[in-house]
Amino acid sequence: MKAVLCKAYGPPESLVVEDVVSPDPGSGEVVVSVKAASVNFPDVLIIQNKYQFKPQLPFSPGSEVAGVVKTVGDGVTTVKPGDRVMAFTTYGAFAEEVKTEATRLLPLPTGMDFTHAAAFGLTYATSDHALRDRGQLTAGETLLVLGAAGGVGLAAVEIGKALGARVIAAASAADKLAVCREHGADDTINYTADDLRDRVKAITNGRGVDVVYDPVGGAYTEPALRSLAWRGRLLVVGFAAGEIPKIPLNLTLLKGCSIVGVFWGEFTRREPQRFAESMQQLGRWYADGKLKPHVSQTYPLERAADALTAMANRQVKGKVVLTV
Repeated sequence: MKAVLCKAYGPPESLVVEDVVSPDPGSGEVVVSVKAASVNFPDVLIIQNKYQFKPQLPFSPGSEVAGVVKTVGDGVTTVKPGDRVMAFTTYGAFAEEVKTEATRLLPLPTGMDFTHAAAFGLTYATSDHALRDRGQLTAGETLLVLGAAGGVGLAAVEIGKALGARVIAAASAADKLAVCREHGADDTINYTADDLRDRVKAITNGRGVDVVYDPVGGAYTEPALRSLAWRGRLLVVGFAAGEIPKIPLNLTLLKGCSIVGVFWGEFTRREPQRFAESMQQLGRWYADGKLKPHVSQTYPLERAADALTAMANRQVKGKVVLTV
C-alpha cells in the first residue's frame, strides 16, 4: 500500500510517498481501508516534532479518517469487515490503510459521505466539548470565536448557533468572514483591519462577550480576554498563531472570569461515556441540518504536502481532505 511518510522531522515538503507493507490487526485492533483523511493543524505540528504526541520515526501523519473496515483482530465485536466508519487515529491516516484500536471507530452518520465524515469528527467534537462541557455556553449568551474560518472555528460557529447563542466570528480576511456568515455567524470582525476590543464593545454595546473560543493564541488572546463580560469564560483550544500567550492574571480577578483549558484528546480517553454522548448529540444536529462541514478543497493522497502547506500558511477555509 502507499503511505505518506515522515522520515525526519521538518516542513511538509520533507514528506515522501512510498510503498509500505499493509498492516495486520492485533487483538482489539482494526484495519481500515482509507477513503478520505482530513488535514488538521496538529498534523502540521507532529511532523515538526512540535506536538504533544511524538510517534517513532518513520510514521504517517493524519489524525482523522473515514473508510471501510478491511479486517478485525481478535476480540473485536463492535465492527465487522465492510462497515463504513470514521476514526480518530492521532497519526497514521495519510495512507491507503490504517490500523487503529476498535474503540476509536464510530459509524458514519446516516447520509454522510466519506469526504464529509473525514472532516466531521475531530473539529465538531472538539468544539462541542469546548462550548457545552468546558464553556457551559447557553442560549442567549454571546460567543466570540477566534480563527472562525478554520475547521474548529466554523464548527464552533455552528454549534454556538445550535445552542441559541449570539455568535461573533473573528478572522483575518473578508473572504473568510463571508464563509463564517454562510455558516450562521451573526456578526464578524476582521482582526487584521479592525481593533478587536473596539469592535466587540461596539457589537455588544459595551457589555462584552460571555465565552471566547480561542484556537489561535498569540497576540489575540489578551484583547479577547479583556473583552469578556463579568463571569465570562475564555476557552484555551490551541495556538495556531505559534505563540503561547502570557496573560496578566489580575484580569481574571477584575472580571470574575475563568480561563478554561480544552484538551479534547484526553477527554475522550478519561471520559468515554461523555464523549459518546457528545458524538450522539452532534449526529442529531447533523441530521437536523444544523451542522454542515465545510470542505473547501480536496487533494489526492500524493499531494499531502501541498495540503499541509496550505494549512500551515493559514490558507484553509473550513477543512481540506485527502482522498484515496
